[in-house]
Amino acid sequence: MLCKVLKGMKDVLPAESARWRALEREMRKAALLNGYRELRTPVVEHTELFARSAGESSDVVRKEMYTFLDKGDRSVTLKPESTAGAVRAFLEGGLQGQALPCKMYYLNAPHFRYEAPQSGRLREHHQFGMECFGASQPSADAELIVLVVNLLASFGLKNLSVRINSIGCPNCRPAYQQEFRSYLNEKKDQLCKTCQERMEINPMRTLDCKEESCKAALTDAPEMLGHLCDECSEHFEQLKQYLEAAGIRYTVDPRIVRGLDYYTKTVFEVVTGTPNGELTVCGGGRYDGLVKEVGGPATPAVGFGMGIERVLMLLDALEEGECKLEIEDETPEVFVACLNKSLSLKAFGMVQAMRAAGLRADMDHQGRSLKAQFKYADKLCAKYVAILADDELERGVVKLRDMTTKEEWEAPLESAAEALKARL
Repeated sequence: MLCKVLKGMKDVLPAESARWRALEREMRKAALLNGYRELRTPVVEHTELFARSAGESSDVVRKEMYTFLDKGDRSVTLKPESTAGAVRAFLEGGLQGQALPCKMYYLNAPHFRYEAPQSGRLREHHQFGMECFGASQPSADAELIVLVVNLLASFGLKNLSVRINSIGCPNCRPAYQQEFRSYLNEKKDQLCKTCQERMEINPMRTLDCKEESCKAALTDAPEMLGHLCDECSEHFEQLKQYLEAAGIRYTVDPRIVRGLDYYTKTVFEVVTGTPNGELTVCGGGRYDGLVKEVGGPATPAVGFGMGIERVLMLLDALEEGECKLEIEDETPEVFVACLNKSLSLKAFGMVQAMRAAGLRADMDHQGRSLKAQFKYADKLCAKYVAILADDELERGVVKLRDMTTKEEWEAPLESAAEALKARL
C-alpha cells in the first residue's frame, strides 16, 4: 500500500457513516429546539487567535497545536477548538450589533490536537458545540447543561453525572491566585515539571493535572469557591436553583477548572462511568471576557463542546437494545436487474424512474449474469428486485420480487414505482 492514514486520524467508512448522521440529526434537532442556529467556521485560523484566547498556560497552546507558516509566511493553525473561531465570526460578521443573545451551534467540526491518541479522542476529532453570546444570566448556563443531559440520555447513555464549579472572575480571582500560588510554592518539589511552570502563569491549571503526585500534593489546596465575590457567588447559587428546577442532579466539584484559560464563573462537565473509570463526555462553561480579549465589546458568553467520536464509543459499549439512537436504513429499496446486456439501457431508464419517484434504486454496472445480479442485490440488502426480460417488456410489465419472502408478481411498467412504494 502506498500510504496509510496518519497516526491519530481515522477514516469513517460508509458502513459507519449512518451512525454519525443519526447522531448529528438528533444534535441538530436539540439545538434548534433551544433556539440555536448553525455556524460553520474555517478549519484554519490565524495562530494569534488561539494563542490569545486559549491562554499561554494551556497545554493546547503550549504543546498540542498544529501550527505552520503558509505560503504568505503567515503563522496559521488547524483549529484545536471552536470557541475562539466562533467569537471571531461573531465579531467579524457584525452579529454583536443584532438582537442578543446570539445562539449558535457547530456540528461535525474537525479539531486537531497533537497529543497521544486516547480513548474517544484522536488527533483529528469532531465536535458538537454550542455558543451563546450576550446572555449574562445563569439561566443560559443551565439551559445548556439541561440540553446536554437530556440529549445524552435520549441516546440511551446511563450513569451520567453533572459536575459544576465556579472559578470566579477577574475581580475575585487574583486574590485567590495569590494565596494559591503561595500554597503551591510550599509544594513545588512535589509537582511535575508542567505544573511548576503552570503555577507561575495560571496556578489554577495545576488542579487539572492528571499526575498522581500532583493530585496528592493538592489534596488540601484552597478552593476558589471560598473566594468568590458577591456577583460570582450569586450567579453560582442561581445556577444551582435553575438546575434543581429542571430536575438535574449535580455535584459541586471545586477541582473542575477546564483546560483553557478563557473560562470565568461557571465551568461544568458531564461525566459517565465506564469499566475503565470515569469519562468526560462534555465540558464547557462561561467565558465573559473572551469577546473583549479578541477585540470586541465586553460581551458575556457561555458554551460547551462534545466529542462525537467519544459519544459513539460510549454507544458502542451499550448492551443490545439499550442504544436508543435510530439509524436510518440506507440500503437500496429496489435493485433493477436485466436478463441480458441488451436490456441494460432499459434497466438504466427504470432506475432513473424509480429514483425520480423517491425510491433508493441501483443496478448492475459490471455486465453480470442475472444470477450474479441477484447475488449482488442480496449483498446490497436490496428489499426488492425488478427483473426486466424481453417477454415481460413486450407485454408492458415488469416482474418484481420480494427478496425476503421470495414472492414474485408483475406490475405495469409505468406504475412499477408506485406499486413498490405501496408495498414499502
